Amino acid sequence: MYSTNELPLLADLSATGSVSARADDFIAANPALPTPFLVVDLDVVADRYRQLNTALPSTSIFFAVKANPAPEVVALLVGLGSSFDVASPGEIDLCLDLGADPSRLSYGNTIKKERDIAYAASRGIRIFTVDSSAELEKVITQLESVTGAVQGTVYIRIVTDGAGADWPLSRKFGCSVQEAWPLMLRAAESGLGVGVSFHVGSQQRNPQAWDQPLCEVAELFRQLRARGFTPAGINLGGGLPSVYTDPTPEVQAYGAAINSALARHFGREDAYFTIIEPGRYLVGDAGVIQAEVVLITERDSDPGRRWIYLDLGMFNGLTEALGEAIRYRLRHPATDAGCGPVVLAGPSCDSADVLYETYEYQLPLDLKIGDRIEFLSTGAYTSSYSSVWFNGFTPLVSHYLPASISPAPTYPVSAPVQPR
Repeated sequence: MYSTNELPLLADLSATGSVSARADDFIAANPALPTPFLVVDLDVVADRYRQLNTALPSTSIFFAVKANPAPEVVALLVGLGSSFDVASPGEIDLCLDLGADPSRLSYGNTIKKERDIAYAASRGIRIFTVDSSAELEKVITQLESVTGAVQGTVYIRIVTDGAGADWPLSRKFGCSVQEAWPLMLRAAESGLGVGVSFHVGSQQRNPQAWDQPLCEVAELFRQLRARGFTPAGINLGGGLPSVYTDPTPEVQAYGAAINSALARHFGREDAYFTIIEPGRYLVGDAGVIQAEVVLITERDSDPGRRWIYLDLGMFNGLTEALGEAIRYRLRHPATDAGCGPVVLAGPSCDSADVLYETYEYQLPLDLKIGDRIEFLSTGAYTSSYSSVWFNGFTPLVSHYLPASISPAPTYPVSAPVQPR
């Protein structure tokens, strides 16, 4: 029934990132299900977790909850033994309510209200990330106020250039290495454990991207040791990719490159406690969104291209199409009529709701209003980005296919994370 522009449809999810057979079966069994909707196969999430654990066996996995905070996803990962990168009190409550141990939560948002830091501390969170003096002082003050002592670990986030990433994160977050050093010294002298974190950019397609930041971390650690303090660890951030229109290496390539960089700059890959914060990698390829064609038009001002309007747009699931940074692979009804270039747009009364105008998607020439199109690898940053009620459109409806095998934790869920 369906075909893709870039890849053949496979029976099971593989390195190519096709749709899982279980998601296909669900969609086929529910042909009248109102669109748009997201289907997430939790077996794929579990498989991705295990693959990453194998690729980076000496590194603790902290799932970036913001990528997909569905209780079904979080509960699965709790069962697998994952830790969690949280960005707000709401995400803290979600993880703890589903059984995560507070020692496995890292409050990684560098922009926190004092009362939110206090709340996190009251719930047992002891790992925080900062990138400024003001934020560090808030953490020190609130930890002492809530717990009676300055105890915990703070990661100082340094900036990276984001080269090789489809969604760079170098503008809003992170401080320079020069700015990081006094923050590290202040944190260490206050009694906190001190580590360094960085993020090489979301959807990072270059496995070597971690090398230069790790070189900079190594120099900061040498300075810290020279002052008599032992570094607490390295937060490798996120960046591991899903499969979109551009090719990406396998996770094993990322693991090999990161381990090699750790060994090169620190003597061996497990010289320090390391954590990594995958979001997109764990959940992205597990999801598929089905949308319906609402309108097809041709414009004199844009000859040679049809405008295809869907019931799925920038505000109800595809926010990451902003600037066409993330380009999803599409699946469409099979056709013998050939395909032609299109502009894809959403349903809202907002002129910004144009998904893809520069990147040239090809869709069937005989595509009709009412036909359905599928966006692949949409398990990350879709339902969690969906607006609440913009233009009266409801948030993206999601369906989660339960894991077929009960998760086996890779280590005891209740055990605290300890630096090596």
